[in-house]
Amino acid sequence: MNIVEWWPRLIQESLTTLYMVGVSTLLTVLFGLPLGVLLVVSDERGLSPRPAINRVLGVVVNLTRSLPFIILLVVLIPFTRWVVGTSIGPTAAIVPLTLAAVPFFARVTENALREVPSGLIEAAQAMGSSEWQIVSKVYIPEALPGLVLGIALTLISLVGYSAMAGAVGGGGLGDLAIRYGYQRFQTDVMLVTVVILLVFVQAVQSIGDKMAAKISKR
Repeated sequence: MNIVEWWPRLIQESLTTLYMVGVSTLLTVLFGLPLGVLLVVSDERGLSPRPAINRVLGVVVNLTRSLPFIILLVVLIPFTRWVVGTSIGPTAAIVPLTLAAVPFFARVTENALREVPSGLIEAAQAMGSSEWQIVSKVYIPEALPGLVLGIALTLISLVGYSAMAGAVGGGGLGDLAIRYGYQRFQTDVMLVTVVILLVFVQAVQSIGDKMAAKISKR
C-alpha cells in the first residue's frame, strides 16, 4: 500500500500518542514532584526526619519501578476499568502510564533536590524559614534545571511506554506499528512510525536541554 495513503492515519495516531504522553506527563509531575520532595524531606537528614515513612515510600517506589511496564499494564486492567470505565483506548492507557512514571519522576526529583547545596538550606533555616518556604523558595528553584531535564526524560520514557500500551489496544503510534507494521508485515508503516517517534524524542530532548541551560544561566 502507498505510504501516502497512510498519512491521515499516521497524523491521527501521532496526535493520540501526544495526548496520552502529554496528559500522563502532567499527572506524573503533579504526583511525582510531591513524592520526590517527601522522600528528601523525610530522610533522616532531611528537614523533617521520618525514617519509617521514608523507608516505606522508598520500598514502594523501588518495587513499582522494578516491575516491567507490560506486566504493570496487565495487572492494572481492573483498576483502569474502575477509574475510566474501560481498559481499552488512549484514555485508559493514561492510567498505567501515569502510575509507571510517577515513581520514576519521584526519584528524578529526589536526585535533583539532593544536588541543592546544603549551605543554602542551612542559611534559609538560620533566617527562620519554614519547611514549606525552604521547599518552595530554595529547593525547587535551585533544582529547576534538573527538574526540567527530568521532565524531558520522563516524556521520552512515556513515549516508549505508550508504544507498549499499543499491544493491549492503547492506541497511538505503537498500536499502529504493532497491528499493521508487525502483524500484517507492512514494513513501510513500521519504518514511518519509528521515524516519527525518533523525531519526537529528539525534539523533546533538545527542548529540554535548551530550557535547562537557559534556567541555569539565570
